[in-house]
Amino acid sequence: MRIRGIRVAGLRGGTPAGGWSEELRPDDVVHTLVAVHTDEGLIGIGSVFTHESLVRGALAVLEPLCLNENALEPERVSEKLHQNTFWMGRGGSITHTISGIDIALWDLFGQATGQPVGRLLGGRYRDRVMPYASVLMDEPARLAEELAELRGEGFRAYKIGWGPFGRVSAAEDERIVAAAREAVGPDALLAVDAGGSDADWRGDYKWALRTSHMLAGYAVAWFEEALDPDAVEDFALLRREAPLPISGGEVLTRRQAFLPFFQAGSFDIVQPDTTKVGGLSESRRIAYAAQDHGVRFIPHGWNTAVGLAADLQLASGLAEVDLVEYKTGSPYIDEIVAEPWKLDADGMLSIPNGPGLGLRLDFDAVARFTDGADLRRLESS
Repeated sequence: MRIRGIRVAGLRGGTPAGGWSEELRPDDVVHTLVAVHTDEGLIGIGSVFTHESLVRGALAVLEPLCLNENALEPERVSEKLHQNTFWMGRGGSITHTISGIDIALWDLFGQATGQPVGRLLGGRYRDRVMPYASVLMDEPARLAEELAELRGEGFRAYKIGWGPFGRVSAAEDERIVAAAREAVGPDALLAVDAGGSDADWRGDYKWALRTSHMLAGYAVAWFEEALDPDAVEDFALLRREAPLPISGGEVLTRRQAFLPFFQAGSFDIVQPDTTKVGGLSESRRIAYAAQDHGVRFIPHGWNTAVGLAADLQLASGLAEVDLVEYKTGSPYIDEIVAEPWKLDADGMLSIPNGPGLGLRLDFDAVARFTDGADLRRLESS
């Protein structure tokens, strides 16, 4: 089975707020879907955390390297793409776009073999996993109301982040966290994401250390992105001194970028985004390296239904992954799927056991969010 061509389409019209200092608008494109077409008619779907124009630019470089390649060898093909473009710089749009191609190739591999991707990645260690509801911080009363609604929907784990946290006052930070803890209850998993990769982030080591002690008082499960994402040494110091687990890594790409953080002891938890780092192939390698360094692996998943499906398969195929991120309130997760995501009575999500990613998209819904694009038709590109 050979790669015949690649189709891409950016998602727009329903982009949720990100809590960024330069806030997203509904028509802003931050996620792009990728469809890899084969000469036997099968189509694999991937997702990229990058603007469509950047994906198209990267694809002009990458697609000629993909054409006529074996579509059932995702890791080899993705590594070929990395090795033939490294001189353009690791990371950024090239690596992000390879991520979507890689996810799509794993989807094809599973479809062709009749196996779920998790089994092909290493085995079905589990058939369900706990999703944590990922929510932007807000004024305490509004945040508490949103979390209470999610609790009523069956979520048992939550992460609150960005928005006003670390940007107003220490007192406001504590009011937000206190309201969240009361809303979700004493036994729920509650994590806090400061959003240190925001363009205007100013939180430093001393702020992060002080804040970590406040968060520990509310039994917060981990403190995410407390510092600038490149602050290897400060992360290592914070991890040694803070009274709760420290996490990060969502903006890093390729395994080479993670190794200095592992070697310095910077993270208790690492959170690569499969739609950025190089796809499932690279995420698996990062997860193995994390395990070797005693670091917990929880994938970052503020993206799309395709990204969530990839993370579910990753959680199935890795022995120690017991959480995935679920971006609540996003039509790109909830509205473009043919069958709704459903929590079971324990607040868990089933990991699809069908071929490939096990995901069926509603292509009419996809068309609504892509200006009418039909990813199933290669010639329309």
